[in-house]
Amino acid sequence: IVGGVHPKLTLAFFAELLSAIKAYRPNLHIKGFTPVELDYMFRKAKVSVAEGMKLLQEAGLDSLPGGGAEIFSEDIREKICADKVDGEGWLNIHRAAHHLGMQSNATMLYGHIENYRHRIDHMERLRNLQDETNGFNTFIPLKFRNKDNAMSYLPESSIVEDMKMYAVARLYLDNFPHLKAYWPMLGRNNA
Repeated sequence: IVGGVHPKLTLAFFAELLSAIKAYRPNLHIKGFTPVELDYMFRKAKVSVAEGMKLLQEAGLDSLPGGGAEIFSEDIREKICADKVDGEGWLNIHRAAHHLGMQSNATMLYGHIENYRHRIDHMERLRNLQDETNGFNTFIPLKFRNKDNAMSYLPESSIVEDMKMYAVARLYLDNFPHLKAYWPMLGRNNA
């Protein structure tokens, strides 16, 4: 369950939604809400990350997707997604979920205005959190696609660059059980 931030929907609404889903399908595993959504919910409700995560877990949230990470570098993030939770906030939400026994995924948007240094910094922060919590299940490199967005003027990375990204991620993030080749970003044949 992901859907962005909605100014009229509250943390209580989402907790009730989770409870209703679990009442109808108690054995259903619910993976939901990116840290971007969670940060907004928690700030709006004036609760801490730990309190908010505990409330949602008790309502039926089982795990988190990895979306919204983009790239953790503060200078790049300021240019491409300044309105989203920052990198440390993203990591802290996943840390809180992991401390509650919830698993999550992690992503990284690559191939835009970042460089290799930014990619390594991003993976280093993920690697360190994984060493601390062992809560990540999968790392998903997300290739920047330049269609119909504010950075459409940028060229997309080549398939060779994509394969290098995946190779480095598999070696560097050896503490992650899985690496996902996300076909909507890479194309079916490349994935």
